[in-house]
Amino acid sequence: MSYEIIFAALSILLAFIIFLLLRHTKELRIELETIRNRVVTLEYRKRELKQQEQRRLETLFDSMAEGIIILDDADKIQFINNSAVRLFNLQQSARGRTIMEALRMHQIQEIVDKARKEENVLGFEFEPPELHQCILQLNATALKSPGDTKTGVILVFHDLSRIKQLENTRKEFVANVSHELRTPLSLIKGYVETLLSGAKDEPPIAARFLQIIQKHADRLTFLIEDLLTISRLESGPVILNRSPASLHAMTTHVIDDMNSSITDKTFTIENRVPTGLSANIDSDRFEQVLSNLVDNAIKYGQNGVRIVISGHYTNNKFVELEVSDNGPGIPEDALERIFERFYRVDRGRSREQGGTGLGLSIVKHIVQSHGGRVHAQSKLGHGTTFFITVPVDQSPPA
Repeated sequence: MSYEIIFAALSILLAFIIFLLLRHTKELRIELETIRNRVVTLEYRKRELKQQEQRRLETLFDSMAEGIIILDDADKIQFINNSAVRLFNLQQSARGRTIMEALRMHQIQEIVDKARKEENVLGFEFEPPELHQCILQLNATALKSPGDTKTGVILVFHDLSRIKQLENTRKEFVANVSHELRTPLSLIKGYVETLLSGAKDEPPIAARFLQIIQKHADRLTFLIEDLLTISRLESGPVILNRSPASLHAMTTHVIDDMNSSITDKTFTIENRVPTGLSANIDSDRFEQVLSNLVDNAIKYGQNGVRIVISGHYTNNKFVELEVSDNGPGIPEDALERIFERFYRVDRGRSREQGGTGLGLSIVKHIVQSHGGRVHAQSKLGHGTTFFITVPVDQSPPA
């Protein structure tokens, strides 16, 4: 009987232990499930944060002016920003393709290989024949994993074309200014030395030399004035004193000034601008535009040159003025360059006439500051026509 009681007690105890184990197992299962859910949530959050970080980086890279390309360890493109797509004119997605397949430029592949060996390649400049007149600077850096294993390469492309162009323009400008100043200064110095060495004692020769000195001194004055004018026009936004102006009256004023300032009347100027034609412009600066164009026509025209200034409205939004002459004309290959600083079609004749080579450049800047444009049409032996188009009443774009 005692064995039965003991057995029953053990059974009850065993059942209680099993119950406790089952209950504990259930609690463990719940805890494990909770932990698993937390792990899944953390993994999801981690992926979400990684994606957000990647999107932020991509947004940052896409907002950069520099081209960015990120390669994996097999030289396949993992990321390329918008600037790089525009720079290399890629018509289809480059992701997943090798750098050589996407760009077809052996110089870039050589830099990638070099970066894997040396970790960094900085300041490599090249001019890809595939990109017309484009100069690129490439910086490449090898990417590493936490185990210090190289996993890819990041390429940063800087387009130096504009900077190089500005450098060349500056060098050309300095060289032109130096030449333009040196020529009259050398002549003035030479004639002064001749006068001092004895020519001053011969009145006819001294008078002729002094006239030549005065001519070149005037040329220096005109050159410096034009340099100051174009410097002001190019140094920043031009302040225009705009007001409604009658273009017919303005043209009449320019013609009267030309007739009074030039004694050798080998030219005629005709004002065909309608009396009702007007625009909201800076009258002083616009008179400078017309004066420069008329002065050019007189200087480089033949004896008896005839100049006609006309104008009309275009779509009631723009005014177009035309300054035409029957002079020798301009070669077709020079029409695109005549508005460049110091560019001359006939250098010898231009200097003989006292031109500075800056007049048409000043014209272009003044017209553009009004929100307009200027261009020329010409045929050798049949004269030249300059077309000036400006808004009637709108302010120029910022």
